[in-house]
Amino acid sequence: MFDLILFAMFPGARMLLYAFPLIVVVSLVYGATRHELWPAILKHAWDTAVWILGFMGVVFVVILLAGWSL
Repeated sequence: MFDLILFAMFPGARMLLYAFPLIVVVSLVYGATRHELWPAILKHAWDTAVWILGFMGVVFVVILLAGWSL
């Protein structure tokens, strides 16, 4: 029930649900192409995921500020 209320309040939230698995998979694959040991892969995947989320956050803020005056 709470999920339905949350999705009603934020209609674009469903699109974010597709981003999280994609970020995890891209980060793991990118980390695995650079390293062979699991601890190194997971550390690189974490760093890559943080970088991707930060980049997406910056793009979100830029778009939000650009559309603020509309």
